[in-house]
Amino acid sequence: MIEYDSYRLNNGLQVYVIPDRSIRSVVMNLAYNVGARDEEPGMTGFAHLFEHLMFGGSVNIPEFDTPLQKVGGENNAYTTSDYTNYYMTLPASNLETGFWLESDRMLSLSFSPGVLETQKKVVIEEFKQRYINRPYGDIWHKLRPVAYSTHPYRWPVIGSEISHVENADMENVRSFFFTHYNPDNAVLVVAGDVDPDNIFEMSDKWFGPIDRQTDYKRNLPEEPAQTKKREVIVEADVPQNALYKVYHIPGRGQNGYRAVDLLSDLLGRGKSSRLHDKLVQKKQVFTTVGANVTGTLDPGLLVIQGFLKDGIDFGDAERLVDGVIAEVRDEIVTEPEYNKIINQAVSSLAFSRVELLSRATAIAYGHLLGNPDYANKELDLIRSVSRESVCEAAGKYLIPENSTTLQYHRKKS
Repeated sequence: MIEYDSYRLNNGLQVYVIPDRSIRSVVMNLAYNVGARDEEPGMTGFAHLFEHLMFGGSVNIPEFDTPLQKVGGENNAYTTSDYTNYYMTLPASNLETGFWLESDRMLSLSFSPGVLETQKKVVIEEFKQRYINRPYGDIWHKLRPVAYSTHPYRWPVIGSEISHVENADMENVRSFFFTHYNPDNAVLVVAGDVDPDNIFEMSDKWFGPIDRQTDYKRNLPEEPAQTKKREVIVEADVPQNALYKVYHIPGRGQNGYRAVDLLSDLLGRGKSSRLHDKLVQKKQVFTTVGANVTGTLDPGLLVIQGFLKDGIDFGDAERLVDGVIAEVRDEIVTEPEYNKIINQAVSSLAFSRVELLSRATAIAYGHLLGNPDYANKELDLIRSVSRESVCEAAGKYLIPENSTTLQYHRKKS
């Protein structure tokens, strides 16, 4: 159970405090309710670009990291399809430095042409190294726009095309910032050796003067139900043939999500999973195979991915994967299997909550889902999934007409 106090500023900033006197340091987590899904099709990669720009200094503070490092702090950030998260750890005695830095860049980010060009180059280089020049790096650039026809999940967080970041100008950047980076579109969580009343006072002091911006009304297109199997075939200079199969599933806070999440564990989590046991160890079709869910706020994907052994035909490999899925769909999950996946999920969640940052991000994520107490309900949600519902999820979602398959062929020499 994560115990927390909450407070909302007049400008809309939501603040949560998680007191923990056993830890001398403090985590400060500021999440903005903006991700790749909030971008325009012709200007993708902006949320990730802003993750970099937010470290480029403000009107008042040329370098964000330097003052924080001087007081013994460290920080980082990440961008997802749904939100952008900035976090720092610092001594409790120097917490106000964090408030000063975070509020300052929310209020007066530096729109310096030099900073923009520098960060664009950083992002472009990342795009090239991780997605263009890396084996299999373009998988999601090939797969997402086929699996999704309408929803903005059809492009990756890095962006659909490198030219979108290359062509980003100051007008685009300023518009994106003032639309999304404001107090009523953010949630602040402070955790550690702190007093809630003191945190609320500092929140008012540092963030209170920042004006609420024009409310952003998210109006994303709903992805239509898929009714026909889709396929993609790619050939590239890669070490092995690879097979990807994805299926549309509910979003993180929707009914059925937990059953599908556990289904993915049953199919492809670890060496005792069904896919690995049957297709790696016994039939030796794949060298590795696994399954996971994207876990997005809007309806996401269950992903099965594997690397084929030399000489294995793609069609045969896919039929064998479908056969394993059919077994789950048509037969009840055994009690030992069910207990295993429940215990794995419960243990992973409980272990993650030991870390202070994990607790802070869990509360922030729950807020974005519409219920900060979601973090405290997750264990019950996992345990409430029955054996029958795991099989039912396979029958409902893991069907051919709801799938997209990518065959990633190794280029013949």
